[in-house]
Amino acid sequence: MNFLNDQPLIQHAKYWLWQTDPKTKPWYERVALRLCRVLYAVIGELGKGQTNLHAMSLVYTTLLSIVPFLALSFSVLKGFGVHNQLEPVLRNLLLAPLGERSEEITANVMTFVDNVRVGVLGAVGLGLLVYTVISLVQKVERAFNEAWRVSQARPLAQRFSNYLSVILVGPLLAFSALGATATLIGSEPVTQFIESAPLGWLVSAITSLAPYGFIILLFTFLYVFIPNTRVRVRHALIGGFVAGTIWQSVGYVFTVFVVGSARFTAIYSGFAVGVLVLVWIYLAWLILLIGANVAYHSQNAGQIVNRRRTSPGAETDETVGLMLVYRVCQDFDRGEPSDSPQTLSSELGLDPDIMDRLIQRLIHYRILERTEDNGLRPTRPLAKITMYEVLKAIRATKTFPDSMLLPPVQDSIEALDRALESTFIGTTVETWVRPESDAT
Repeated sequence: MNFLNDQPLIQHAKYWLWQTDPKTKPWYERVALRLCRVLYAVIGELGKGQTNLHAMSLVYTTLLSIVPFLALSFSVLKGFGVHNQLEPVLRNLLLAPLGERSEEITANVMTFVDNVRVGVLGAVGLGLLVYTVISLVQKVERAFNEAWRVSQARPLAQRFSNYLSVILVGPLLAFSALGATATLIGSEPVTQFIESAPLGWLVSAITSLAPYGFIILLFTFLYVFIPNTRVRVRHALIGGFVAGTIWQSVGYVFTVFVVGSARFTAIYSGFAVGVLVLVWIYLAWLILLIGANVAYHSQNAGQIVNRRRTSPGAETDETVGLMLVYRVCQDFDRGEPSDSPQTLSSELGLDPDIMDRLIQRLIHYRILERTEDNGLRPTRPLAKITMYEVLKAIRATKTFPDSMLLPPVQDSIEALDRALESTFIGTTVETWVRPESDAT
């Protein structure tokens, strides 16, 4: 039986996926429903191609910044006496899927790192060194923000401090933890316990899984720390687990491919190693960005259905824009703290892509503005903003110059605009968001 041509089965699956109310189902079906919806959304994101473009862009930046990044990290690690952990982590964890070639590549990279002499670079050379490293972190942040539908970057001072944390403090903590773990596992008391204790096999199993756990925790940290929005640890951990699992699975397949790549080497000759490195760097970034999308859709699973049910168009823009302005202005009128666009999108059940586009439009027309904590607020007192201004900003999607419009069409558009103005010019946002009993 061909299940792909079984229309009743397909229709039933679609109904279950998009029409089922999770609240009416047992926990295991709720979990299955959520997983299927998140999987559908992530595959849809990959189909758009933007994630793939970010991964390819990061490959180029990685080639420029890998040696400066490791050089800066090495200098910090050396000051704390844990620099010897850099080479084994690079060889056995990050480049392990390259198989036997990881030894050669790691040796070459470490040679480049050892040859970097920061003291003789001068101010310009040092500035370029730091710039290449910062550009990598900046591109990663931009890719993560896009995955989380965040259009507002962090303030420059905050970005600088965060980048320094990632570049300097992050490697120090990571390699210190790895060094302490390796020292503890290799100590004589622990070795004797593993050999003699009844549960020694369990300790050995946990030890062998430690690299996987490290990758998952590293990804989780990045998903929480880098996006300019609040990411719940639980959902970041889900994204980290998925990305870590894909990393290990793809790494195993890639290792098998490298081992049996005699034909590949025959074609590319001396360039084979470089090509393999490029492919693995691309896959590594793609996996990291897939995990970011998983974390986003896991935290905002309720929006997946809303986004599918929302059809783009003028009426949708007006509905979403008015709901957004109403909520922001109502919170402002009550003196309540402003919520981020991501929080508003989740609470109101609005499509984040449509809402982000309307936010940019409302900011451009001076209806709303961003706060320092990435929230939204009106640009002036509510009594001085008319509903006509709000609707004009929401509807401001002129795609044709007036000179291209036929006279009857232009007359109709102007008549619609006059009708809109006569209806709403006397209504302010203040009277709109306040109950009649509270209006002044």
